[in-house]
Amino acid sequence: MQNDNMQTLNKTQQKAVGHTSGPLLILAGAGSGKTKVLTHRIAHIIAEKNIPPSHILAVTFTNKAAEEMKKRVAQLLRSSRFMPRAALPWISTFHSLGAAILRQEASRAGRTKQFSILDEEDALTLIKDAQKELGCDPKQFQPARIRSIISKKKGELISYKDFTEETKTHYYPRIIAKIWERYEEKLKEQNALDFDDLLILTVNLFNSNPDILKRYQNKWRYIHIDEYQDTNHAQYVFTNLLARAHNNICVVGDIDQCIYSWRGADFRNILSFERDWPQARVITLEENYRSTQTILEAANAVIAKNKARKEKNLFTQKKGGERISIFSANNEAEEAAYVIGTTRYLLTQGVPKKDIAILIRTNFQSRILEEALISAGIPYQITGVKFFARKEIKDVLAYIRAALNRSDSISKKRVMNVPSRGIGKTLMLKILAEKPLSGPEKKKQGAFEKTLDDIAEIVRAYPASRALQKAMAHSGYWDIWDPGSEEGEMRLSNLKELITLTLRYDNKKPPEGILSLLEDAALMSAEENVKNEKDAIHIMTVHAAKGLEFDYLFVAGMEEGLFPHASPAGDETDERQEEERRLFYVALTRARKKLFLSYAIFRTIFGEKRVNMPSRFLADIPKHLLETQDDFKSTIDYGF
Repeated sequence: MQNDNMQTLNKTQQKAVGHTSGPLLILAGAGSGKTKVLTHRIAHIIAEKNIPPSHILAVTFTNKAAEEMKKRVAQLLRSSRFMPRAALPWISTFHSLGAAILRQEASRAGRTKQFSILDEEDALTLIKDAQKELGCDPKQFQPARIRSIISKKKGELISYKDFTEETKTHYYPRIIAKIWERYEEKLKEQNALDFDDLLILTVNLFNSNPDILKRYQNKWRYIHIDEYQDTNHAQYVFTNLLARAHNNICVVGDIDQCIYSWRGADFRNILSFERDWPQARVITLEENYRSTQTILEAANAVIAKNKARKEKNLFTQKKGGERISIFSANNEAEEAAYVIGTTRYLLTQGVPKKDIAILIRTNFQSRILEEALISAGIPYQITGVKFFARKEIKDVLAYIRAALNRSDSISKKRVMNVPSRGIGKTLMLKILAEKPLSGPEKKKQGAFEKTLDDIAEIVRAYPASRALQKAMAHSGYWDIWDPGSEEGEMRLSNLKELITLTLRYDNKKPPEGILSLLEDAALMSAEENVKNEKDAIHIMTVHAAKGLEFDYLFVAGMEEGLFPHASPAGDETDERQEEERRLFYVALTRARKKLFLSYAIFRTIFGEKRVNMPSRFLADIPKHLLETQDDFKSTIDYGF
């Protein structure tokens, strides 16, 4: 690679790019240019070491990241006036790589090349079908939880046979093992794989067929793994098998940004790299190109409290920087007013909307912020599904609509078999088309109509928030979500937030309160759907913000129990607390210029007003880096 490309790197980055032989661990701090180093290293191996691109493999976690890496490598090779005769290196996600290998080796893997890959929704449907065939009660054995358990075990390279052997003396795990076995049979019957199979079957293929493993080891002699801290056990073994023949493995990661343990990510993989590869060289990238020194000093102080980490200290050439604002609100409405009032002020100072983001710890927090932005006429863009468009919110409101308006076939269709009542698609279509039904079919329809009758009576008898709670309980909808799972906790939190929202309609006589709620929800959804401006305020969870950066950043809900988030099972382990701290570190390091942190002394959750303590993380930030809201632009009109 020509010197002009190398000159764009700092000295530490140049060392990482130039070390091309043997194991290499690059500890890349937030904003330190890890993708730049990775792509420069790949181009350097090709252009300067004359290694054919076909011998190079790079693996990351998202298609977007893989495409960005491909684009950058191609640009670097063009700028070095080196155009490879062969194709570019293989750059893809773990799952895409596994799928490609399995299609190539389908007969040896026990599949045909035309196998289907199921998404999460399809996989969950298959779990439900397996449960039905086995006569398992979906309330006792929640399908989403079963799917989560199976996925986690597959990520640990545990098969259903291993699981069966381990759990045969325990009732609940034994039933899960039977469901899992039937699920695997159905996958094979359909010549289908789920996402986890793309990894576990490839590892099994390599372990059972040394000749196949050797072929791929010789094919990819230089291996690069991005975001190594996010690998699970299957990905760890997969990587190590491929790299063992030539030992040219380069992994890039940051344990301080490991925030996906609930997906199976194991930060110990990066901690044990030097043990696994005794000749490994370790290079730490500490110069940050994103944030001010103030922000980095705060982030360093916060993450230093964690014990399970590799020591590093981020620094920047951007000396100084604005102090971090902390605002104490009386309640969530006042907090939203503060966020929107400060945002409005920033906009008057010429800050583009797209350079402002609001981060939240969990989805239910977005509702009041979205309402405040809409009231203020400020365009916003939310990562993920907006509050009134979320499945669980639409489902519950569909129950109310169907109960009050029996001609609403759209709402009926949405909830007729949620939770399961044995009303399949064929019967549902017959009911909606008012076709003649058999005796058993009439019984199923009658049970559903009775549920709607009861909900209609509830809505007409109780204030809005109480009616909503009773309707959820009576329909059985509340019970389909497992509070012990990540998805269940999220869905239930959103339903609780809906109940909190509904309190404002309790001053109206039944059923007027609920009718007003339905009307407002429809109008809010319609307003949301036209907000497609690219220049808009961003709202997202901290998890969704990883990899992004903004000039001005709000982190709302800095309260004990919310951030750090309380475990739904009550098991506040050291590991869980350290992950919450890493998540806050990720939030802080998304900001380029200015941070605004806020908390509410009182917050209404599930219709109950709770008193909150400020997050322990706020006390970890050195005081000289902080300012109160009075120190920052006291002329702002917040409306309170």
